[in-house]
Amino acid sequence: MILQYVGDGERLDVLLSRDGQISRSRAAALIKEGCVTVQGRVETKPAFKTDAGAQICLSMPEPKPAKAEAQDIPLEILYQDEHLAVVVKPCGMVVHPAAGNDDGTLVNALLFHLDSLSGIGGEMRPGIVHRLDKDTSGLMLVAKDDQTHAALSQQLSDRRMEKHYRAVVYGRMKEKEGVIEKPIGRSKTDRKKMAVDENGRWAKTEWRTLQEYGDRTLLDVHIITGRTHQIRVHMASVGHPVLGDPLYGHKRMPQADRLMLHAYSLEFTHPQTGERMRFTAKCPFCEQ
Repeated sequence: MILQYVGDGERLDVLLSRDGQISRSRAAALIKEGCVTVQGRVETKPAFKTDAGAQICLSMPEPKPAKAEAQDIPLEILYQDEHLAVVVKPCGMVVHPAAGNDDGTLVNALLFHLDSLSGIGGEMRPGIVHRLDKDTSGLMLVAKDDQTHAALSQQLSDRRMEKHYRAVVYGRMKEKEGVIEKPIGRSKTDRKKMAVDENGRWAKTEWRTLQEYGDRTLLDVHIITGRTHQIRVHMASVGHPVLGDPLYGHKRMPQADRLMLHAYSLEFTHPQTGERMRFTAKCPFCEQ
């Protein structure tokens, strides 16, 4: 598969990862492998700055069989057809194998339960269109072929995929609904964390109060962008961190037995049929 881009003065790895089809680290690896040409010449430096209007081609290698092993791990599958699947990731499950998490991941379960997965994400991330934090539960969309994967990633990039979360946050909100629009970047003091940073990437979160009880509030949260830890960082930045959050919470918060964040609804257009589809996953910590 050949993907085409137009230069805009940005770093090559950043440009290739901007539309969400591949991660920046994956883009850098492909560049180093000689899979990218700029104006017809192979470029192997991820930091290469592209000229405005330059023609860039990425030749995606033929997908290799995933090295992750299939494991018979229980998995709730809400929907599947020959092109995609919608599954519910439980709290505590890592999405894909990585250092320290070689097995027991969502990918291991997908390899067992589904008959095929796309290869765009690389050998250890087959089928993975978007991610959830380990301790966030809820809906995830999985691609079974590369064409579907690319189309779904484009919907994410174009913000035509709508995702709503349920979150229990500390305290009561002053208003019944609101918008948080603050850029997010890597924390300068703790590399495991993200932070509001004026030099970070634009991020926008819409929230609406569903229920108030005691010193906590249940929110419907709609993310316009999909930055790492976005909801957790944004809610903490306005003084209402998500309960059960060990990274962005504080000692004054009530105790919780898990991160109180759940990917509740997902709406997208099926790349092959054109049908607008919407799914919901019951919130495990909400009063029904």
